[in-house]
Amino acid sequence: MTQFGRRGRLHPQVAAARRAVENCLTDSLGRPPQPEDLVLVALSGGPDSLALAAGAAHFARRRHFRVGAVVVDHQLQPGSARVAERAAEQARALGLNPVDVLPVTVERGDDGPEAAARTARYAALRRAARNHGAHAVLLGHTRDDQAETVLLGLARGSGTRSLGGMARISTRDSLRLLRPLLDIAREATAAVCEAEQLEPWIDPTNTDETFLRAKVRHTVLPMLERELGPGVAASLARSAAILGPDAELLDHQAQRLLEEARDRARDEMEAGCAPRLAPTCVGLSLEVLQEAPAPLARRALAAACVEAGGEAVSFERMEALADLAAGTGQAGPVQMAGKVAVYRRRPIRTGRKDNSCGRGILELRPSG
Repeated sequence: MTQFGRRGRLHPQVAAARRAVENCLTDSLGRPPQPEDLVLVALSGGPDSLALAAGAAHFARRRHFRVGAVVVDHQLQPGSARVAERAAEQARALGLNPVDVLPVTVERGDDGPEAAARTARYAALRRAARNHGAHAVLLGHTRDDQAETVLLGLARGSGTRSLGGMARISTRDSLRLLRPLLDIAREATAAVCEAEQLEPWIDPTNTDETFLRAKVRHTVLPMLERELGPGVAASLARSAAILGPDAELLDHQAQRLLEEARDRARDEMEAGCAPRLAPTCVGLSLEVLQEAPAPLARRALAAACVEAGGEAVSFERMEALADLAAGTGQAGPVQMAGKVAVYRRRPIRTGRKDNSCGRGILELRPSG
C-alpha cells in the first residue's frame, strides 16, 4: 500500500519531499497556495521526478492546489514512447491532472546533444505551462545534481553565477521553474519511490560516462568522497547555497547598471553628443561603465551581449570586451560569440568646449 493509502507512520523521506514542495511553492507565490493554483511536474519517469510527483500529488489529492505533469519524449532512444507513456500512467495513478506526453524533435547544435535536448525540453515545458495557465513547472533536481553542477563549473573555470548552481526558484524565458528537492539527496528520492510503490525508469545515459555529467556522478564524486571523506556532495551543494544569493544580487545590480548605461547613451545620442545607432544595436555609455565597479561592469556587458542577440560570454572574450570599454585595449571591434561585434564610438564634440558629451558610447551590433 502506498503512503497516501496508509494510516500508519509516514515515511520520513516522503514527509520531507512533501514539505519541500509546499515550502518552495509558497515562497514562489509569496503566499500559501490556493486550490486554483496549478503547477506542472516535469516528469521523466526517473526516481527523482517520480518522487517529486508523489510529493506534489499529496496536495492535489487534498485539493490544496492543482498538480499536473508534463512528460517530454525526446525520441532519442528506442522505446522512448513506451517509457513516456509509463511515466504518464504513474502520474495519473497518483492523481495528477492534466498529464501531457509531448514528443519533441531534438535539433543537433554546436553545443552538443545534451544542450540540444535541454533546449527542446524547456521549449515543450514552456508551451505546456502557457497552455494550461500553470504558475510554474517543478523540476526534480536534487542535492547531488547541485553538487555535480558546482563541480563541473569549477572544472570549467566558471564565475559565481555558475558556481552558485541551480536556483531553487528561477525564471527562464518567461517560464517559472521551481526545484523543491535541492536540499534532498538522491538516495532519498529512491526511498520515496519505494515507499509509494512507484516503478522508476533508469535512464541508461545516466551511467554512460561518455557524458561528462555521468562521469562526474559515477567516477569523480565517489573518488572525492573516498579520498576526502563523506559529505563532499553536501559541501558542494552548500557552497552553491552560499554563492547563489550573492550571484543573484550582483546580477540585479548589473541589470540596473545596464539600464543606466543604456539610458545615458540614448540621452547622449539625442543631444548630438554621440553617433546615432541602428535600431538593432545596443548602445551603452562608456562613462557609466567606466565609473562602475569592474565586476558589475563586466556583468552588465555580458548581459548586453545577450540582449544584442549574442551568446554567453567566455572569459577570454570578456577580457577583450572589458579592455575595450575601459579604453585600455584595442580600438575595436571586438567580435563576440553569437555574431555580435562591439565598437567604441568617440563623443562628438564639434562646437563644444566642455565635457558635457561624456566619453562616448559602446556599440553592440548584431553582425549576422
